[in-house]
Amino acid sequence: MEASRSDEPVLEVRGLVKHFPLTKGIVFKRQVGAVRAVDGIDFKLYKGETLGIVGESGCGKSTTGRLLMRLDDPTEGQIFFHGEDIAKLSGKAFKAVRRNIQIVLQDPYSSLNPRMTVGDIVGEPFQIHKEVAPKGSRLKQVQELLEVVGLNPEHINRYPHQFSGGQRQRIGIARGLALRPEIIVCDEPVSALDVSVQAQVINLFEKLQNEFGLAYIFIAHDLSVVRHISDRVSVMYLGKIVETGDEAQIYERPSHPYTQALLSAVPVPDPTLRGHRDQIMLQGDVPSPANPPSGCRFRTRCWKVQDICAVEEPELIVRKGLDHPSACHFAEIRSVIDTQVAT
Repeated sequence: MEASRSDEPVLEVRGLVKHFPLTKGIVFKRQVGAVRAVDGIDFKLYKGETLGIVGESGCGKSTTGRLLMRLDDPTEGQIFFHGEDIAKLSGKAFKAVRRNIQIVLQDPYSSLNPRMTVGDIVGEPFQIHKEVAPKGSRLKQVQELLEVVGLNPEHINRYPHQFSGGQRQRIGIARGLALRPEIIVCDEPVSALDVSVQAQVINLFEKLQNEFGLAYIFIAHDLSVVRHISDRVSVMYLGKIVETGDEAQIYERPSHPYTQALLSAVPVPDPTLRGHRDQIMLQGDVPSPANPPSGCRFRTRCWKVQDICAVEEPELIVRKGLDHPSACHFAEIRSVIDTQVAT
């Protein structure tokens, strides 16, 4: 898909950090360390664009989404929404901004209150932001939202348990749309759904983006899902962005060893093409974010590792011979799978 990019981003993140303290003691707790969930990342999001954030579990991508929503407060860094640093806002000023940044959560089974009807769930944002919809029009607006996401508005008085997983996620999407936001943070919104339902929900996201001009932060661990909806992709590892680029750059010309390894693990349904795959098997486990390796954080699992990797952290820059930023001293384009598979 192609985004209608303007010169100024709607969202810009600079040096975003989130460390969760590790404490010891029952009565007199003292900090003995920190989990470096997000450790200094930068990115921009433009109007009508989808930025995919991918990586293994524990890499910090969901924490990044929570920071953008200010569900967690950043340890350091800035989050600019139309040039205003929302990381410093509070009270009414932040409430006004929150209208424009909404979230769709991962698990449609636990993210909906089982004691509330669908109408109450979708209409709840109107109770918080009363200025968006007059009380007399809320019922009609909730019915319209249900219809927009492909649900029967006559089911407004049903409860979440009366819907399938895909339908529940549509309810979550309707709730996210209620305040007409500019940005929706999608935190692994299809990972709990069947594959056939995933495709339907992804198509719905694209339809809504075209209809309402939404910008998405699309968080996922499945690279094949992200490819179908994202204009640009940022790959995270242990709290850092290690490579970023557009769809063609990441999927057809990956340069960071971690990105190449992730792509090599994507299943290829056609058995005649599986022999073209250059599969990369990573050694060892992901290090603890409480004690990340010195230098390059990927070096403990990387087949290209050299002495410099242990002492000098690679910057996320466009290196010689590349056309997009990569945080690797020895980054180089490597065709992981045959062009027929990649396209």
